[in-house]
Amino acid sequence: MAGPWKMVMDNISRDRLISILSPLMLLLLWEALVRFHLLDYRFFPPPSTIVGRFWELLVDGTIPSHVAISLFRVFSGFLVGAVPGVIIGLTMGLFPVIRAALEPVVAATYPIPKLALLPLMLLIFGYGEASKIATIGLGCFFLVLINTVAGVVNIDKIFLDVARNYGATKRDYYLTIALPGALPMIFTGMKLGLGVSLLLIVAAEMIGAQNGIGYLIWTSYQIFRLEDMYIGLVLMAFFGYFFTMGLNSLERVVIPWKDPKS
Repeated sequence: MAGPWKMVMDNISRDRLISILSPLMLLLLWEALVRFHLLDYRFFPPPSTIVGRFWELLVDGTIPSHVAISLFRVFSGFLVGAVPGVIIGLTMGLFPVIRAALEPVVAATYPIPKLALLPLMLLIFGYGEASKIATIGLGCFFLVLINTVAGVVNIDKIFLDVARNYGATKRDYYLTIALPGALPMIFTGMKLGLGVSLLLIVAAEMIGAQNGIGYLIWTSYQIFRLEDMYIGLVLMAFFGYFFTMGLNSLERVVIPWKDPKS
């Protein structure tokens, strides 16, 4: 057993090493291309310059203030969209009549670009936080809803039959059958929802905000301070990676029966 186990651990260590080294090699290549004048410094400032500028903005408090307000908007919008998405999704999955009634509405409204609704959100909620949170919430809601419905619908019917034969209540259907059975798909929807939240918050902050990472990216572009723009882009990439890894870790805890390789 020691031999195969050691081989698995060696493969994991190798994969982790590659995942760390590959972005570092890309950054070194970027730095070298700029230093040898193969990339235009004006459009692609070297990573060393970006890191130095990042430290300046971190020390003077600019980065923490932008990050704090953006994360508040992202998590608030995510909760506003994900919680009702799970509840309504479970209901649609369990009750075919409700699913038949709501599916046309979902099918008609889901394809509408959520950014196209931002002017409407601004008219309804104004230029405060509510419009940004509502826009993010809409983007998360549909992704979580659709994945939750799919998760419930794909539960083996025998579980529903056993619950019915044993006189399960509606609460039992929700908490002991639908929710556990749909959790893998719910987590998939949540991961997609968080990714969309980062996309929407940048666009929302570019249009109707005076702070946040999206605001930093847009104003940096306007004044051609590209180091600050790249800092904003890297921060969004970092949070996208961090959120995904966090949800993966939470998924392994909440759904221990799921194949860890999936």
